[in-house]
Amino acid sequence: MTDAPAHHKPAFRRFAAAVGLANLADGIAVVAWAWTASLLTRDPLWIAILPATFCLPWIFFALPSGILADRVDRRRLIMLCDLVRALAYCTAGVALLVNLPLGAPSVVGVQNATLYGTLLGLGVMIGCAEVARDNAAQSMLPAIVPGQELERANGFLGSIETVGNEMAGPALGAFLIALFLPAPFLIIAVALLLAALLTTTITGQFKAEPAVDTDASQGWVSAWGEGFRFVIGHPMLRTLALVTGFWNFFAEMALIALVLHVQENLGAGATTYGLILAVGAVGGVVGGIVVTPLLRRLSSAKLAQWMTVASAPTFVMIALAPGPMTVAASMFVFYLTGIVWNTISISYRQRIVPNDIRGRVNSVYRLFAWGMMPLGLVASGVIVNGAGAIWSREMALTVPFFVAAGGVVVLAALAWRRLGRGFD
Repeated sequence: MTDAPAHHKPAFRRFAAAVGLANLADGIAVVAWAWTASLLTRDPLWIAILPATFCLPWIFFALPSGILADRVDRRRLIMLCDLVRALAYCTAGVALLVNLPLGAPSVVGVQNATLYGTLLGLGVMIGCAEVARDNAAQSMLPAIVPGQELERANGFLGSIETVGNEMAGPALGAFLIALFLPAPFLIIAVALLLAALLTTTITGQFKAEPAVDTDASQGWVSAWGEGFRFVIGHPMLRTLALVTGFWNFFAEMALIALVLHVQENLGAGATTYGLILAVGAVGGVVGGIVVTPLLRRLSSAKLAQWMTVASAPTFVMIALAPGPMTVAASMFVFYLTGIVWNTISISYRQRIVPNDIRGRVNSVYRLFAWGMMPLGLVASGVIVNGAGAIWSREMALTVPFFVAAGGVVVLAALAWRRLGRGFD
């Protein structure tokens, strides 16, 4: 893995360690929530709705979180959000504990609607806290790392996030589910509590100073309007938001379909599912390592163009895979290209956006970029159910992968010229 940036090393190391713990928790949650949903229902739509609750806040809470990130101490906001998430995950673990043993999952609807509804509510709470945390963290990083080090820092953080979110976390989550169903939720709570404590040790100035001409009594609508106008008025930033949003839509469509595809078409269990995600995460780590050397040989524009289209063949390979090994290899490429894209786009945004409106610009950008994710999750379930009325269950479970592949190809074709002219 690449070394941390040379400047502000102590603060960056603590920041990176807190990011690592938070993303380890998120990685455990990736398996825990999806697998728990599959123990309550076998309906793809109801399975997709549960993880969709985590993404839903990006639609209705992204904008307020951006204003918060520009008006309060970003370090304290991150700490508070991790504490809120820790409490919610602890509550989820207790809710599962008191409802054991679970009955057989319903083919239509859900069994134990009270438990399912409780998890939905906690998912929204966790999602809101995660929206505010992620926005504050991306806005805070340029106060720790100099501008010329942002690609290197974001690549380093991307590797850490991938190790936790996609490799160690899912593997640990699969193990904990097999051991005791409430266990992953309780371990997540502990990890987030430790991340909050680490964040308190970071020193520095992390509250944005308002611009000289900013009205101190400025309302929330007016404040948000500044961020909106900046994104809309910047052609490249607008393009990046649109590309990221639609790419996330298709990616989430495929990733939630992977749960039942692995279980029913490949006949594998939670451990295999976790290992598939772990192999994909290795690709993400590699992506974080190679992005800086790649940028020495290729322009940001060229890399962005090819990273946009690269996920299409991986979706097709997953659908046609004869076994878990092919799926794992496809996920390796999928996550590698995703991390390279994220590093380029995030670094560009952090560099060009003024500090005093960075939180609001991030919120507008991510409103679309992340707000498309729950739509992709729900669309996947609708597609499977619709395809099941025409084809066999086995074939229907692969349709979201083909739809996602076709969508990414169209997206890349539409954005190709603009991406090629950008990043100057």
